[in-house]
Amino acid sequence: MKDLFSIEGKVALVTGGSSGIGAMIARGYVEAGAKVYIASRKKDVCEQVAAELSEKGTCIALSANLQEESECIRLADEIADREGKLDILVNNAGANWGEPIESFPDAAWDRVLGLNVKAVFNLTRALIPSLTKAGSPEDPARVINIGSIDGLKPPVLDTFSYSASKAAVHHMSRVLAAKLAPSHITVNAVAPGPFQSKMMKATLEKFGDGIANSNPLGRIGEPEDMAGIAIYLASRAGAYVTGAVIPVDGGVSTTT
Repeated sequence: MKDLFSIEGKVALVTGGSSGIGAMIARGYVEAGAKVYIASRKKDVCEQVAAELSEKGTCIALSANLQEESECIRLADEIADREGKLDILVNNAGANWGEPIESFPDAAWDRVLGLNVKAVFNLTRALIPSLTKAGSPEDPARVINIGSIDGLKPPVLDTFSYSASKAAVHHMSRVLAAKLAPSHITVNAVAPGPFQSKMMKATLEKFGDGIANSNPLGRIGEPEDMAGIAIYLASRAGAYVTGAVIPVDGGVSTTT
């Protein structure tokens, strides 16, 4: 039982791992003994975060613009060249766009769906060989897609393409779970509620107290809350879970 939640020695890739929820997961994995690659479009920021996390364990920065399919393939090839196999893929990199419906631009759909949905599919597909090499019936490889409670219920803000993209991520996770299970790869989605992240910074600065007070558990999510669910899904404890969409939101998704 003492090893039930262990991920020590596993190899993980966390996209968007240099900030926000991705950094929370990356830090949790590093401190739990995994070898962690973080990928981001901003190479300098990614290297800085990797250097900080390397004080706790092993973290390596890779740069990639995952909006481009060719970059997804290149990143997958780099992981294969460096490691040969990949135990954990966390598809966290994402984009948001908020604007009133009257002026919501077509470009917002292309940018947000491109990164939040297409890139998740393209990178997962490109990494299937590495994930398959890592997986076994008792200890499958893991794909963890970061969705949102905005994909479970209508959002408060005018984030039309973002909320639609996260609902797509949730369902694509179920589809990929069914497709990849025979290859000993599990696929699950995590639907975070309010966390202190770059994407939520402006909203929390304006409405943070109100959001916390309206949350059934009465607070904003902490880094340990996100690290905990990511470690669970990547460990032996989560080995028989696939096709699930798990809200980590303090109960927000249970409210109207």
